[in-house]
Amino acid sequence: MPEKLTRASFEPHLNTTFRLVHDGPETFDLALIEVVDKTPVGFPGEQFSILFKGPSEPMLLQQTCTLEHPEMGQLRLFLVPVDQRKDGYRYEAFFNYAVLNDE
Repeated sequence: MPEKLTRASFEPHLNTTFRLVHDGPETFDLALIEVVDKTPVGFPGEQFSILFKGPSEPMLLQQTCTLEHPEMGQLRLFLVPVDQRKDGYRYEAFFNYAVLNDE
């Protein structure tokens, strides 16, 4: 896993599959469907979110999850369910990196 995950870390992997690994015998796939810049003007750093599409069942409760990707390796992300549609649930992870001055 990269030391710091940025928007640029995820953008090349849009529309690829991440395998969710959790307790129990089941694993399932999440598709990375969106990477959104949410950095406010003047913010000294980077804020962004990533959105995954998952299956209709089971619904994952908000929690820290282990995801595996063939190129990015293993990631630990806090995922929050944000939407339910006919084709499955949507999950979001939010990143907030502030650059602080050492004055």
